[in-house]
Amino acid sequence: MVKRPLGHNMSPDKKSKPTKPASKAAVRGRRKAVTAAADARKQRTGWRKFFYRFFVTLVWGMILMIPVAVYYAHDLPDISDMKVASGRSTIMVMDRDNQLLASYGDVYGDWLEYDEIPQDLVHAVIATEDRRFFDHNGIDVWGIGRAVVRNVTSRRMAQGGSTITQQLAKNLFLSAEKTLKRKVQELLLSYWLEMNFSKQEILTYYFNRVYFGSGAYGIDAAARTFFGHEARRLNLVESAMIAGVLKGPALYSPLRDLERSYRRTEVVLDNMVEAGFIPQDAADRAKGRSVNVVSAQTGGDERYFTDWIVERAAELVGPVAEPIIIYTTLLPDVQSKAGKGLHQIMSQEGEKYNAGQAALVSLDMDGGIRAMVGGVDYGESQYNRATQARRQPGSAFKLFVYLAALEAGLGPDEIMRDSPVILDGWEPKNYTGEYRGRVSLKEAFAHSLNTVAVKLSERINRKAVMYMAQRLGVTSPIVEEPSMSLGTSEMSLLELTAAYTVVANGGYRVAPYGIVEIQNSAGQILFRHMPGPPEKLLSDEVVMVMNDLLQAVVENGTARQAQMPFPVAGKTGTTQDYKDALFMGYGLNMVNGVWVGNDDASPMKRVTGGGTPARIWRNFMYRVHMGRDDAALTTPNVKPREKPDHTSPQ
Repeated sequence: MVKRPLGHNMSPDKKSKPTKPASKAAVRGRRKAVTAAADARKQRTGWRKFFYRFFVTLVWGMILMIPVAVYYAHDLPDISDMKVASGRSTIMVMDRDNQLLASYGDVYGDWLEYDEIPQDLVHAVIATEDRRFFDHNGIDVWGIGRAVVRNVTSRRMAQGGSTITQQLAKNLFLSAEKTLKRKVQELLLSYWLEMNFSKQEILTYYFNRVYFGSGAYGIDAAARTFFGHEARRLNLVESAMIAGVLKGPALYSPLRDLERSYRRTEVVLDNMVEAGFIPQDAADRAKGRSVNVVSAQTGGDERYFTDWIVERAAELVGPVAEPIIIYTTLLPDVQSKAGKGLHQIMSQEGEKYNAGQAALVSLDMDGGIRAMVGGVDYGESQYNRATQARRQPGSAFKLFVYLAALEAGLGPDEIMRDSPVILDGWEPKNYTGEYRGRVSLKEAFAHSLNTVAVKLSERINRKAVMYMAQRLGVTSPIVEEPSMSLGTSEMSLLELTAAYTVVANGGYRVAPYGIVEIQNSAGQILFRHMPGPPEKLLSDEVVMVMNDLLQAVVENGTARQAQMPFPVAGKTGTTQDYKDALFMGYGLNMVNGVWVGNDDASPMKRVTGGGTPARIWRNFMYRVHMGRDDAALTTPNVKPREKPDHTSPQ
């Protein structure tokens, strides 16, 4: 048998033409196609392996959890009485002298049965919090898996996996502690709730117990607090706004930040459309409607602190069904002087320098909050810029750079060159635009030379600087990049002030706190602050040198306007385009942080940390310590110096 060549379809009497060799481009194209196909197969194989390992791990995890669940099941809380009376419960917040700071009343509104709850609200919450609520048995395995995948792919906690039933179990029976025991009991109680109550009953308990911030527990209390009317009258946009608060009462409350609350409301409305609860045109109409929000409670500067305290109490003891009393660290006299000191300088300089907001927080040496002012006018804005706002600290971050350098063995007399530097195309400049040449670390820190701080960070390793900041209590994310040393990563004023307190107190760990004790009306202690044993974070030698560097900043550096008739130390911070200005300083066993800026991050008119913030700090310190014996109150870690001639602020 004669074999015909492949592709040969011509008759023998026709002369075939020789095949033209393929071009180089065609060959390269075929190779790329083959390589791409191979890569695709590898990628599919990789995903198959990932999901196989994931599900195998999940199955084994569930098997191993059985004995753990049995062990914790014997210690479940009492579940005999689920319904909470709709009495008029109050939260009283007391200062350090046990005097009333603020009272939060009507914590619980009317108890609403399921058919009294607006369906728009039910749909808004289900669409946003637990879209598979009617399909799962208390634990949404698919939801947890989806959350895990999203969190892994986004490399952050972008989504949680708790169902409405799990949230109810936690609110009804469990504390807010984050332990394996509590999580296992939450899962067991969720299953118990699903087995013993209908979905409608679970929703009824949920809507009457969930916390909406501002001291409001349950939808009726929330409706009255936010909109001034009962929950039965909630319309679509109000329902979406209330549902949006659940993700973070401190962030999305319309009493705290109405614009942010509106943006969150639009997200909820989109969720309702996506879940099929409302048509798109209804969502669009709702987005165009304004909401009549009740004017926030007026109050003094202490209300920034008490609002924060109530939020913290909810985290510590969970929802309460009885009046409670919260005893705090706040010193009323110091708080009053903090407010007066801040308001006086801002009234003189705010409009002049286009500086619309300011915040101040004062800590004692173990982190107890003595005073807190979260803004210039609580009645106008309840947003707390001392605890909620995350802003760049600017050169105030250099504390961590120099501490890491000292720990690496460098000393204050180490010579470095203040000269131009370029890293990855980025060229930092000094504030003056000039360079000093050879300078000591002490001189570079006092005059806040940016080029030296950047070179120092690169020399000792950026990771050492990051680790130092985290060691001293900074929990906000820090981006490891060349500009990190100049304070480009955002953090709160409270956590930055706490970090400076570590240096001021001799190098011991600080966890800022405001609650001393929480009691119910019968005097039963629900929570008590129990400080742990002192933990030394910095050596005495490093603390001594760092204090000397910080004192030089005030004596002859960028913070001369913070000078006092007694020893003080501190550091200024100013961000690009004058969007933020800070002064962090301490003396006489007080550590105070001051921030000045605008909520929309618009530039100020050349306001630096050594200007308005330093003057606010000095005004406050004068008011607190005027007429007191300097020698008896000198902070041990700050060496005495001659008293300059100053006059007290009016």
